[in-house]
Amino acid sequence: MHLAGLPHRQKKRGPETNLPIPRFVSMKASMGNVRRGPSLTHRIDWVYKRRDMPLMITAEYGHWRRVQDRDGAGGWVHYSLLSGVRTVIVQDEMADLRTRPDERAPIAARLETGVIARLGDCTLAWCEVEAGGYDGWTLKAGLWGVEADEIRN
Repeated sequence: MHLAGLPHRQKKRGPETNLPIPRFVSMKASMGNVRRGPSLTHRIDWVYKRRDMPLMITAEYGHWRRVQDRDGAGGWVHYSLLSGVRTVIVQDEMADLRTRPDERAPIAARLETGVIARLGDCTLAWCEVEAGGYDGWTLKAGLWGVEADEIRN
């Protein structure tokens, strides 16, 4: 999709899935080993321990996906540990969750840094998210797990 006023970017496609790379996914499992390379014989560098954590896939090899988290850390994870369900993580100190995508709309809740939320619709500036039983709209710039020019509906 090409949006007026934005430069057209052609994403490369993954050799295994033919899906765009990079792309965002989330952790399906509550725990997942992150390896140096795409096989069980590669050393485990660390373990992700947050279900629904957003991750960016940067490469594919067989049943393995190279992922990166919001801090830039990453490695290879088996695809069975990942989900296409989109989530985001709050980066701002406090993100206002508003009843509609408008700075003047009432605040329904406030989300702290590190809160993981399920991603809904997005405009160029706002995203609808759900976390902890609350849902509403927050500024996209305060989230990690969604591209700046991404529109979702």
